[in-house]
Amino acid sequence: MRTLSFVSGKNAGGVLASAVLAISLSTVGHATTTISGVGAPPSSVAVNRYYGFQAWATDNTGRAVTYSIKNKPAWATFDTRYGHLYGIPTTASVGTYSSIVISATDGLTTASLPAFNIAVTGTGTSTSGGGSTGGTTGSGSATVHWNPPTSNTNGSTITNLAGYLITYGTSATSLSKSVKLTNPGLTSYMITGLSTGTYYFAVSAYNSAGQTSSLSNLASKTIQ
Repeated sequence: MRTLSFVSGKNAGGVLASAVLAISLSTVGHATTTISGVGAPPSSVAVNRYYGFQAWATDNTGRAVTYSIKNKPAWATFDTRYGHLYGIPTTASVGTYSSIVISATDGLTTASLPAFNIAVTGTGTSTSGGGSTGGTTGSGSATVHWNPPTSNTNGSTITNLAGYLITYGTSATSLSKSVKLTNPGLTSYMITGLSTGTYYFAVSAYNSAGQTSSLSNLASKTIQ
């Protein structure tokens, strides 16, 4: 099986001090594509607020995966390379957008997430499932630090690292927000707009083939 693994980071000073990433490679005789999401797709968003949801797919034979979407809202953009649905609806977009399905394929097999709906409302505050810190209005911040991976677990050098995903939220069991970083050279990132409360953070890495690692250990910080 061809999979990604993640060697956990450390919790120091209330933020993620380091996250050592690794890619584990092996081979099997058949292809299987799997897809999951970073948290559940947010079911609503207010006008003029950022909406984002990140899907992640892997293929056990290492084939590159591409993403597709059905019933995409007109106000949203979908990244077919990275599986990111995002956008900012206007007042003209108020309404419910139903039966949205995100799929991934390696050319041989296909996997899809369950269909979901997005309600665009005229008032209120949205939550973001991926790609931005939009939807937060507080004045707190947290800086996440990590060590970029340099080699695969089989000893070979990583040559196609594409970036990182920081997932976070106020529940340790449901990291409902995320920030996608497309610069593989980064080793830290400040998340702003955090309101009062305790936040939990984790980091994963992805490569140019669309493969992703597991999340690191959780780290936390309390915003007062």
